[in-house]
Amino acid sequence: MIVKGFNFRTNLIFQTETQELGTSNLGALFMFLLRNRLPTRWVKRKERTSVVFTNLLIVVMVLVADRFIGWRTFLLIQLPVLCLAGAAGIWLFYVQHQFPGGYWARKSEWEPLRAAMQGCSFYKLPALLRWFSSNIGYHHVHHLSPRIPNYRLKKCYDAVPALQAKAPLTIAKSLSCIRMKMWDEEQQEMVAF
Repeated sequence: MIVKGFNFRTNLIFQTETQELGTSNLGALFMFLLRNRLPTRWVKRKERTSVVFTNLLIVVMVLVADRFIGWRTFLLIQLPVLCLAGAAGIWLFYVQHQFPGGYWARKSEWEPLRAAMQGCSFYKLPALLRWFSSNIGYHHVHHLSPRIPNYRLKKCYDAVPALQAKAPLTIAKSLSCIRMKMWDEEQQEMVAF
């Protein structure tokens, strides 16, 4: 799939992250074991130090686990958990940005308020899944103000009537989102490929 108006590199990254690789367990492993563990050259020194320190702690934890339970047992526990959690995280991100009635715009036409309110879904999850996902179903609230802590997202949603006007995306409805692959600029909507 080629997205009109973008160069080859952008299209390749789009396909790799959001489509073929992103919806598989290989995508989850790639994202969480490699891509998010390597600081980019644009991050500040404090952030780079934090990532490096976290990586060192992960290595120490793996070595300790290897010492006490062995590397095979460690992998038998960690890989399924990582694959399931990674796939769930990728799914959450996917349905919160590619859903019926969404909003996408080119840089020159992009409006932050409209992008937050129309470009992100309100993924209405049961209480237990809200807890496991840190209330990320209130994604439109998060996009309005990313500094709101996850434990306050629902409280903000409940306090502001304009946030409640957004139609919820339920788990059942979200299953139809898997077909949405591309933004049709003429129809101004996500379409199946």
